[in-house]
Amino acid sequence: MSGRSRAAVLLAAVVTLASVLVPSAHAAPRAPDTAVLDGARLQRTKLLLDQGDPQLHRALGELTARADNWLTQGPWTVVDKPRPAPGGDRHDYLSQAPYWWPTRAPTADNPWGCPYVQRDGQRNPEVDSGTDRQDVEKVFDSTYDLSLAWYYTGRRAYAEKAAQVLRTWFLDPSTRMNPHLAHAQFIPCKYDGRAIGIIDFSQSYTSVVDALAILGTGAPGWTKADRTGMAQWNADFLGWLKNSAFGKEERAAANNHGTFYDMQLAALAYATGDRALARRTVVDARTKRIDAQIAADGSQPQELARTRSWHYSTFDLVAYTRLAAIGRDVGVNLWAHQGPDGQGLFKAVDYLLPAATGSTAWPHPELEFHRYAASDVVHAAADAGDKAAQQAVPKLDAPPGGDLWALRPAAEQLDSIAG
Repeated sequence: MSGRSRAAVLLAAVVTLASVLVPSAHAAPRAPDTAVLDGARLQRTKLLLDQGDPQLHRALGELTARADNWLTQGPWTVVDKPRPAPGGDRHDYLSQAPYWWPTRAPTADNPWGCPYVQRDGQRNPEVDSGTDRQDVEKVFDSTYDLSLAWYYTGRRAYAEKAAQVLRTWFLDPSTRMNPHLAHAQFIPCKYDGRAIGIIDFSQSYTSVVDALAILGTGAPGWTKADRTGMAQWNADFLGWLKNSAFGKEERAAANNHGTFYDMQLAALAYATGDRALARRTVVDARTKRIDAQIAADGSQPQELARTRSWHYSTFDLVAYTRLAAIGRDVGVNLWAHQGPDGQGLFKAVDYLLPAATGSTAWPHPELEFHRYAASDVVHAAADAGDKAAQQAVPKLDAPPGGDLWALRPAAEQLDSIAG
């Protein structure tokens, strides 16, 4: 018997013993086949919670507080926006370029108030009230929090609410979203959609992919028909990402847009059974992304050029660390890769450590510095074996709402991604 097989047998025995010793606890579901989160690690964490681990229980209190908040919200749907996307189909997702403004009062013949002009840095409030952008983030966040809360507590209400949110946004014929982003980041009367709008999903949709895997371990109220419907939606969306002109354009991006595209593509490929595509995407990222986008000193030049250089440096590493997590599932150690100038993910995270720990100021332009924005990517590097990151973890600034890394060890963007 191999070492891995012996470990699996021992883990199964411990889980069985725990269910006898702690009869009131929610029995540990099987390890979910998650794309980014480590399913076996979630299962071990569930066992430790049932055994009364105090640190994990503190984190669980913060997670369930989030989940409880979602129980009274939603569900959300693309069909309730005040105006449909270009073409008139309310089932099409719509988001809007944030810094473009109307020049005329809306009328029946000109409902958007066109033409639009750019006011750089000034956020048009109709971006939040007139499109699907805010609602889809609530779908992503709520299903992730609710599915994890169900997995760890067994509370039926969490699973049922996650199922309601998912069915309403993705599956119910009267309220579902069409599986494409042809009208994301549109500019009224100028562009019906733009390729860069794909990041509306790529920055967070892998949370839904993992939530589906968690619910698939036996969540009450999440049916076989639901699983089949979401598998088909994801397959259709993956096809659009691979084959559409917008998808091809985003894939060619040389900054965080390209990294997030690859991460989303790999996660969807893994979840829909195309493990070869998932593996190929991670392998290609070594030269296509790391070598090309990370400098020898670990900096990310395309992200440092932004007015929010700290935000975008941490943001890009959210994509990289999640892509590395997918690599774990398909046998590719992205953390181990070093480019011709020594560039790699460890070095990119280490570049952030002085500012992340508060030992020195961030030396690049940043309109809204939040030290905690780097906390998750530092955790990810520490878990992957980076000694400098391991030493930095106790010095990190916890994000608002607490540090949930122990319960959902996959990097999130912890500061605002609005705009």
